[in-house]
Amino acid sequence: MATRRQAREWAVQILFQLDLNPVAPDKLQSVFDEFWANQLRLQLETADETPDAETFSGTWRDRVASPKIRQFAERIVEGVREHLEQIDAPLVKYATNWDLHRMGGIERNVLRMGVYELLFRARDVPVAVVINEAVDVCKFFGTRESARFVNGILDRIARERPAEGLQPESWSPER
Repeated sequence: MATRRQAREWAVQILFQLDLNPVAPDKLQSVFDEFWANQLRLQLETADETPDAETFSGTWRDRVASPKIRQFAERIVEGVREHLEQIDAPLVKYATNWDLHRMGGIERNVLRMGVYELLFRARDVPVAVVINEAVDVCKFFGTRESARFVNGILDRIARERPAEGLQPESWSPER
């Protein structure tokens, strides 16, 4: 059974892919479909099963993860893409001496996911959970050093983010 942690790992993988190979917003669903199909193929290979034509008929996506978990991962990806400028602004501010495009792709996309959750999902996910999950995902795909980097930046952004009642659009990280 997949968890929200797994959904975040998947979201970072998709964000990483889209960072390197951008697609138009109307093509995003095909990226998701291809990603879930590849995840199912990977699961089947791990279980030493051979996919056939019937494998990808009907509700094959449910074999990867529940609709709720897949939607959670897709919502993160869509949210990051929709609010990319607002997400990157605090990253640029707090990643002292680091140009956004000089960061490793994993770190950049884990940070984007974390900032999205801090600014746009604050009512749904506690700050400590956002930071812990981002650090753990970063450790999984990156290194302990990159996890410390992510932790430091997200912690600074969390401390200066707007109060619950403010809209993220009204927060200017330049203040």
